[in-house]
Order: sequence, then structure tokens, then C-alpha cells
Amino acid sequence: MDLTVPSRHPSPPFRQSSAAGLALPGPGRPPGELPPVHDALICVALPSFAVSAQHGQLTGQGLEGVYHSGRRVLSRCHLRVAGREPVTVQGRMLSADRARFVAVVRTAADPGPDPGIVVERSRDADGTERITFRSSVGRALRLPVEIALGTDLADLGAVASGRPCPEPRPTVHGSGLRWSAPDGGCATVTVNPPPKDTLASAGLLRWELELRPGAARTITIDVRSGSARTARPAGGRTGRHGLPDARAEGDDPRVEKLLRAGLGDLRALLVRDPAHPADLHPAAGVPWRCGPAPAEALWAARMALPLGTQLAATTLRTLARAQLTGPGPGAGRIPGPLRDSGPHLPPSCTGTEATLAFPVVLAEARRWGLPEQDLAQLLPAAERCLHWLRAAAGESGLLCEPGPVGLQRAETQAHAHRAALLGADLLEACGRPGADEWRDWAHALRHRFREEFWLDDRTGGRPAAARTPGGRPLPHLGGGAAHLLDTGLLAGGGFAEGLLDKVQTEQLARLLGSPAMDTGWGLRGLGAKEPGHNPFGHRSGAVRVHETAVAVTGLAAAGYDKEATSLLRGLLDAAEAFAYRLPEMYAGDQRATDSHPVPHPAACRPAAIASAAGVHLLTTVAGIRPDVPAGTVSLHPMRGAPLGALRLSGLCVAGEPFAVRVSRLGLGMVEEAAPGLQLGV
Repeated sequence: MDLTVPSRHPSPPFRQSSAAGLALPGPGRPPGELPPVHDALICVALPSFAVSAQHGQLTGQGLEGVYHSGRRVLSRCHLRVAGREPVTVQGRMLSADRARFVAVVRTAADPGPDPGIVVERSRDADGTERITFRSSVGRALRLPVEIALGTDLADLGAVASGRPCPEPRPTVHGSGLRWSAPDGGCATVTVNPPPKDTLASAGLLRWELELRPGAARTITIDVRSGSARTARPAGGRTGRHGLPDARAEGDDPRVEKLLRAGLGDLRALLVRDPAHPADLHPAAGVPWRCGPAPAEALWAARMALPLGTQLAATTLRTLARAQLTGPGPGAGRIPGPLRDSGPHLPPSCTGTEATLAFPVVLAEARRWGLPEQDLAQLLPAAERCLHWLRAAAGESGLLCEPGPVGLQRAETQAHAHRAALLGADLLEACGRPGADEWRDWAHALRHRFREEFWLDDRTGGRPAAARTPGGRPLPHLGGGAAHLLDTGLLAGGGFAEGLLDKVQTEQLARLLGSPAMDTGWGLRGLGAKEPGHNPFGHRSGAVRVHETAVAVTGLAAAGYDKEATSLLRGLLDAAEAFAYRLPEMYAGDQRATDSHPVPHPAACRPAAIASAAGVHLLTTVAGIRPDVPAGTVSLHPMRGAPLGALRLSGLCVAGEPFAVRVSRLGLGMVEEAAPGLQLGV
């Protein structure tokens, strides 16, 4: 929940170097409070999205409305039939970008208590809505219908802060209405069929529909922003997204639903670089984080590598264009906003995280089959990231956070260590100098980290979350420790050596699998016994899907299948409770009999890294480890087959379809692969 919102004036992505937040709260809402969205139905096809309550009426309350490029273009769409509001009996998502609402209306012609009119509303992310009326009454009806429309043309920041924005008076525009704002923004709504009567001053449209028994009539509402229709972007049903239609089948029927929902949401979150429309990258999440988020974009692209390397390539290209160049200590760094880090640590820089992730994603994309021309184009940017790392770490070899505090975070050292090892692998494979030096650097960092970041105690010890420049450790245990187990793929499909030694890794696995960290629904952001723990704290106790997915992969790679399986099953159970659209986080309450995960009222849903987590987790269960340059792919399924038999198809390795099956005994078999790709050991 690192708040950034889209501007209605597009700017080059990933150019921010400081935190971009919502507008200051006005008198309508206390400082720091956001309108709740946990029970809203959010249709997404960026840069458009629509926020609806379960009843389907758009009332203008809270965040309700249709948004395009950060501006609310429709805030009210209130339907009355025969002088009364329909009674909504169901509201649900049909896909990532469409919601459906079913309501009923009783009329004077109904002989008893059973309603004779059904009203079905289908609303798209771009605001297009179809309202269909069906009659079961035994005679023809003349049905009065009213729709009240309105908008404040407000920025999302103003809506979120609760500042009142007066609605401009509409004017009649063709078969609908038009609104204009003082800053030049405007919105139009056209309807079909045209209304019988229009009261422009009240934004009211009226019809009298002739309904025969068993017949249906439909009113279509079309919302436009400015002079052009609200564009359906990269991730919409008609857009180019470059993600294959992967499928999952198995003993656990939930795997198919998890993968399908995650794919739909990930496509809906894809946005284009305005200056380079062919390049897509994922936005962090809706509604609060549609703006630049380089670290989340890279992590989502990394977890989506089993779907092909195209998204990783376009995301890396977008980031490479934002990379700082020229002389100075910042050369090679990728800018990014600040992120709140909870009660114990100051805000962290996501730009640092993205800079360290860049060579990692490029190296792993190469293993999955990134084309040589993309690799050659992106390699110089990866080298600049490594040069920045060497300069920023200095003689100490430890990376400090920017700012006056200068903390050395354990999580940041894990990112730096992984960047050094996979960067060395990348340099060596491409015939570039420096690979041995980076392996030596990583070896020195491992030695120092094991000595200075590990805190011994009678229970077996724990890693420090951070160290001050003076060497004082900050001992609290949080979900960020999972990154110490995330090492990344190297040549031959193996994993790089981690920061911790074998004994320390075993102890960390025990800690992550304990009730203090494992809620039964996933991994807590801060241990339940730590000072400042808050189950709703987005960095102090809530379950964060990304950290849980990282922990599952790291634990499984290190051989701690019991702990990995517990987190995996907990996350899958949580996904089922959230109708398989996982939010970026939810409350870290301990699971009990017949309990359900509790949503966080301000969490982004959908969120890119949560959407991609399903792909990541299922390929972890199957143990797919490709090395396309060597012409091999190896399978290392999780022991014990935690989800029973599993089949994944429609994946992409070496640019070709890839399918794999895991039996109930945990034996893996490749069913489809690119010609010439051999099964490795």
C-alpha cells in the first residue's frame, strides 16, 4: 500500500525519485485515512477502472465511479424502475474488467410477492454499461425507467482524501449528457436507445419501455473522456498483452481458478510507455498504485517468466530508459518512490530495490529463453546497475539506504548479493569482463553478513532486520527475512548460494514456519511477538502475498518442504476466500477453525505481484528450472506433491509452448517443449 496515483497528464514512467502520494486530506476525511475498498467490485483495464458497490448503483459515495487516467469521469449512475430502486440480489465479477449485477423489481401487475421484472447490469472497466430488463409478467407492460447521471471530474487524489468537489451542470449532448470542468477536462455519456425525456439540470434521463411477456429490452450507456472514448488498453480483452493462455489442472480444482484469475488481473494491470507504445509494464495495483512502481513491476515480471520473456523484456526496456546516466554517485540507479517500512525502520527506497533487481530479472529471463537481440540491448543497462552497486557499497561492501539514517537493511543486502551472483553469471555468459570479481564480492558479503547480521541466542538465533552505521543491530523478525532465502537461478538450473550458512538457513526456516510468522493464511509482515505488531499494519503484521510467495520458493529450494507446504496451502486457502483475486495484503490474524482471512480495507486489489504469485507458486510446485542457452530444462517438484497431481500447460520456455505434469508421487514429466530442449538432471 505504497500510495501512488496516476496523473491525468501522462508523463514518462518511472521518473519519480521520491514518494508520490495522494493529495492532502481535506475536511471530509482524517489524515492518512483512505476510503475502504475491500468489499468493492473493481473492474480494471488500465488506464481505466470502475469501482462499484455490491448493489451496482453508482452513488458518488466514497470511491464509487468510473476513472480514466486518474480522473473520475462518472460518479453517479442511479437507476430507478417504476418509481423505485431495484432490489439487488447479486453482484459479482465476471472477469478482471467486467462486473455483473442482478436485481428484481415488483410492479402493480405482479399477482403475489414474487417480482416479475429482472434487471441485469453489466459494467465494464471503461464505464460502458448494458442494462437489460426482462419481464415474466403475464401481460404487456409500459415500464417507466429513470437514470440519474453525474460526475465531479475530480482527480483520484481528491476523491480519496474526501475533499468535496462540486458537480458541474451537464448539458444535453446528442443522445446523452456532457460535463465540463474549469481546467478543460470533460466527459460525455451517450445512451442507446435515446431517452424519451431529458432533464439536463438534474442529469436525469427517462424512458418508457414496452415489455411483452418473456421479452427483454436493453439500454446501453457509453462513457467518454474528453473527445475520445475511454481507451481499452494493453490488458483489455481486445488489447495486446503478450501473455499466453496458460492452464492448470489437477487434484486440487482451485489451481485452475487461481491461475485464470491471476492471468486476467495481470493483463488488466498492464500499461504502455506513452513514448514507446509497444512496451508494456505492470502497474503495481488498483486503485491506489497505478503510477510508477519500478520494483513491483520488476518483481511481477520476474514471477511471470514462466509465461514467456516478452513482459520482462518490455518492462526492462522501460526501466532502462529511466536509468540515471552521466557522472556522479547516482549513475546507473533506477529512480523509484519511497516505501513505508513499518514502525521500526525509516522509509526505504524502491529505486535501490529496482536497480538491484534489474540484472537479476535479465539473467533469469535469459534462462527462460530471452531472445539474443533483447539481451544485447539490455545488457549495458544491467552493467550500469552493477557499477552503481559497486560504487554505492564502497569499501565496506554493505549497501546503505539513502538518507541521513543510512541503515544497512538485511533485505537490501540479500538483493545486492543476488544481483552480484546472477550478474556475474550474466557477464560470463555474454563474454563480458568482471564475473570473477563479482563472485568474490558476493563471497565477501556472505562472510560479513553471517558474522555481523546473525544474532545468536538460546533459541538458535535470528537475522537482524538491519544494522545502524555504528553496528547496532535491529533484531525484530519480519516477512522481509524471506528474501534471505531468495537466491535466483544460475546456469544448469541450480540456485545460487544464499547469504546464510546451512545452520542459519535451517533456523530461519524454523522461524518462518512458526505460529509467530505463519498465520495459516500466509506469512506475517512482522512477527506476532514483536513490539509494534499490528495484524492490519501493511508493514507491521499483515500478510503480504509477495513475501509469502518468495518464502515458499526459498524454503522449497533449500529443502524445507514442510514449512513451504504450510505457507503454500495457506495462501491457496486465502485465495479461495478472496474469490481467487488475491489482494496485495490482508490481516495477519492467526487462523482458527472455521475462520476466514480478513481483508485490509485499503489494500490494492488487484495487485500485480499478487496476481503473478499464482504463476510463481504453481511453477515452484512443479519445480521448473530452465537453462535455455544450454538447451536443457530440469524438473525438481516439491517433495510430497503438496497439491496432489498437477498439470501445467500453455507456459512458454524458449519462446515455445511448454507443458509439464507432476504425479501424486511427486514425479515430474515434460509433456511439451521446444524442439531441441532436453530434460536436464
